[in-house]
Amino acid sequence: MSTNIRDWVSYWDGSHSIYVNARHADVHYRDIARGIIALVPHRNARVLDYGCGEALHADAVAAQCAELVLCEAGPKLRARLERRFAHVPNITVIAPEDLKALPPECFDLIVANSVVQYLNRAELEVLLAIWRPLLDPTGHLVIADVIPPEVGVISDLQALLRYALAHGFFFAALIGVARTAASSYRSLRAGLGIAQYSEADFLTLLAAAGYAASRLPRNMEHNQTRMAFIAKRAEPAIGASTK
Repeated sequence: MSTNIRDWVSYWDGSHSIYVNARHADVHYRDIARGIIALVPHRNARVLDYGCGEALHADAVAAQCAELVLCEAGPKLRARLERRFAHVPNITVIAPEDLKALPPECFDLIVANSVVQYLNRAELEVLLAIWRPLLDPTGHLVIADVIPPEVGVISDLQALLRYALAHGFFFAALIGVARTAASSYRSLRAGLGIAQYSEADFLTLLAAAGYAASRLPRNMEHNQTRMAFIAKRAEPAIGASTK
């Protein structure tokens, strides 16, 4: 695991101020759950939510599929997830390293929301290579919250305040923005950077990793200046080597 990933995992696994209050966290994870549910292809689907965070409404997703696997790098987050969903028999919590022990073609849907910005290109390429054999030939990979090069902090702030106004936590958001500006998130983002991709660049990256992909019309999160992509395993050309 690179220094960048370790630093970001440590940040998200600890106490942070990204969610300005409980209302913000609740509506955020409820929206993510709804977004995943809309992608579940059928009730017998096997779903992986990679980098799921707190996944506060994962039980709603689990109710719409046969199996939901929550994959999270932070050990404290995993422990909370295990306690929160201990009563849901079709939810399993794993660490990223556990993916290598899973059988091939075991997921109909893999979702990675708000993950790739914390990885460098080489790390993302490794993940794409890990996910591909886990995906059923008819299944889909959805990668959301991909940040274009022209989108920055001001755009993120505007999107958050619009979201807060719509969902009743605007004044808490104003306080939270000031708190986050003085927190370790700002220094981490400045020091480690955030990965950004144009639409064309990201589609090229997915194609090189063996996926046939397209951009979705909407991002999974509230910030619609960011992008989401849907991909499936590309079939090799006739006569091409499968080695």
